[in-house]
Amino acid sequence: MTAAAAPTLEAAAPRAGHYRWVICGLLFFAMVFNYVDRQMIGVLKPTLQHEFGWSETAYGNIVFYFQAAYAVSYLFFGRFVDWVGAKAGYAVAFVIWTIGHMSHAAVRTVSGFILARIVLGVGEGGGFPAGIKAVAEWFPRRERALATGIFNAGTNVGAIVTPLIVPLIALDMGLGWRMTFLITGLPALLGLAAWLIVYRRPAEHPRVRPAELALIESDPIEPPLGRISWVSLLRTRETWAYCAGKFLLDPIWWMFLFWLPDFFAKRYHLDLKTFGPPLVAVYLLSNVGSIAGGWFSGALIKRGFTLNAARKTAMLTCAVLVTPVAFAMYAGNLWLAVGIIGLATAAHQGFSANLYTLPSDVFPKAAVGTVSGIGGAAGAIGGMLMAEYAGWVLQKIGSYTPIFVVAASVYLLAVLIIHLLTPRYEPAKLS
Repeated sequence: MTAAAAPTLEAAAPRAGHYRWVICGLLFFAMVFNYVDRQMIGVLKPTLQHEFGWSETAYGNIVFYFQAAYAVSYLFFGRFVDWVGAKAGYAVAFVIWTIGHMSHAAVRTVSGFILARIVLGVGEGGGFPAGIKAVAEWFPRRERALATGIFNAGTNVGAIVTPLIVPLIALDMGLGWRMTFLITGLPALLGLAAWLIVYRRPAEHPRVRPAELALIESDPIEPPLGRISWVSLLRTRETWAYCAGKFLLDPIWWMFLFWLPDFFAKRYHLDLKTFGPPLVAVYLLSNVGSIAGGWFSGALIKRGFTLNAARKTAMLTCAVLVTPVAFAMYAGNLWLAVGIIGLATAAHQGFSANLYTLPSDVFPKAAVGTVSGIGGAAGAIGGMLMAEYAGWVLQKIGSYTPIFVVAASVYLLAVLIIHLLTPRYEPAKLS
């Protein structure tokens, strides 16, 4: 009688499921809604500026107050998400930012737009802390950069969709910009319903197989911790490394988001009907960069790189790819400018996919939302300064060159500071 064949490796170790990527898909679509709501003001800037007679500094102030609300909200929403969890935290953020977005339809003054943007900023400040918290709950460290890159790519899809649907609703359908704010706010309600129905923690979810749960929980077990104070987090170099990266990088993304339509309008004489294709091209490239940046560091880890080397190699590569944007103002034609700026936005998103993983890489899960909130607040403060700077430069100098020069240089500075503060990229030592 022949001896029974030894069980195959696949039979001995069942393949993990893929339900965690469904959760990543939910986060992706949440970011699409988030960025459609966020970018509307930038796409409509030439139209609103013509209708209301805004100066460059008035528009800069509208962006400034959004950033201020976003900064404060980011700081406290991170703590709130650590307290109530990703599911409840994201749901609250959804509701607030949708109310803020749709309220734009009712305002008629600069002060009214500022108030609507403040409400929007309060809600949107909860998006990324909740998303990063969810990724920390659902993915092992080696997959977090890719998962973050995928859900962060939703920001680019939102930025792609906005310049396409705004002219369709406002001009082609003849409904005007006020109805555009109302109509684009409605899909977020469906996103909120999907989030509440689908999201659970992995161990509580009926669709997660034991093998997938084992993969999700495959990182070393963290010691049980009580509530971690802000003071203890602010004493760590790792918190300040994350804050420095966000403070330097986020303002550049905000600048692209809120001023790029205006740049194309002024430099290449485009308008609401014509700057859609260039913006779509830029943010399609951004999508590629977001996913590729997350994949790149994960691939380096699989090839034997340490977490430290993989993350920083990816960041440095992206920082170098941003530098040509210093010359974007001198591009001889529209599509050359689109290529230069698209490369920069792609590299920004690739850098961000790795930077966003820093809190979950080096902090316990109980602190991920709080650290993300602290860093996000730092980024929003940087965005406030950029809003004032951009408004002043355009009002006084009338050229985007000084703005693009700043954009080209800060990424290399960010890599240097992050490396100096976290030379070994080790788990943070909390006191």
